[in-house]
Amino acid sequence: MTVPLPPLPPAADDAYRPGGRSLADLVDAEHRTLLELADRVTEPGLDPAGRRRVLDVLTAAVSRHLSAEEQYLFPAARAAVPESADLVAREIEADAALLTALKHLSGPDDAVVADVAERVRRHVSRVAALVTPLREVASDAELIRLGNRWEIAEEAAPTRPHPGTPATPPWNKIVEPAVGVLDKVRDAVTGRRTRLADLEHRRDA
Repeated sequence: MTVPLPPLPPAADDAYRPGGRSLADLVDAEHRTLLELADRVTEPGLDPAGRRRVLDVLTAAVSRHLSAEEQYLFPAARAAVPESADLVAREIEADAALLTALKHLSGPDDAVVADVAERVRRHVSRVAALVTPLREVASDAELIRLGNRWEIAEEAAPTRPHPGTPATPPWNKIVEPAVGVLDKVRDAVTGRRTRLADLEHRRDA
């Protein structure tokens, strides 16, 4: 049975399987990365400069992730699993609180950093409760098509926290890429690192 999802290009037939990664698999993989960064940023003995670098990457990863999540995962969950609507609404509020905490993170203060890391861990736990039922009712093709759009949205997403931007379609699909362009310009000018690979390169150096 076809699951009602946000508008996507029409498939050729029910057996059509597009190329790409499933939305559910992408979310799971990114959650593992976020948990890794949350653990690294709270490592005992991490020097302030090292913590600042991990914080920059964690902030960018969370900002991109939540942007794509609100554009595609939440609308899909609402459409395909109507009983998840209340959970989605609560998670949008929690996302805004997490972005606000990141926005006000002015330095590597241990208590504040620990609070942000714990918010990230709770986010991962809660969103798993949305992904599991969606995986059960959506077809592989639907999840892959959503995954393709997730990756496009994430590439254009902000790399800095903007808790005041729209959190639901259609406005977030318009505003987030525009804000993302400005963030990337700032990152380029300041030399700010925003990818996990940037941290790995420093470890290998």
